[in-house]
Amino acid sequence: MPLPAAAAANAYASLARLTDPAAAFAKATGGGAESGPNFSSILKEALHTVSEAGRNSDVQSQSMAAGKANIVDVVTAVAETEVAVSALVSVRDKVVQAYEEIMRMPI
Repeated sequence: MPLPAAAAANAYASLARLTDPAAAFAKATGGGAESGPNFSSILKEALHTVSEAGRNSDVQSQSMAAGKANIVDVVTAVAETEVAVSALVSVRDKVVQAYEEIMRMPI
């Protein structure tokens, strides 16, 4: 399982490839034969990663409460969850901003 920060970076890289103007031009002109991931699969992957990070954080916290985990592992798991949630919130904010911009466009 990739770290949440690495997964967030991979999701951003995938989004960058989807919005690459050169790739869009090649696809529109028939030059690009490869098919990239779609937005829904990237979003599902990001949500799954955040969910897994949260579960890992919960397990580490419960282990710490039972005296079976190291404090460094708990803090690391919580920090990874925080980074994953922060990245997800950033993407959500950008999607909402894009939607609002589209809604303001004249017909």
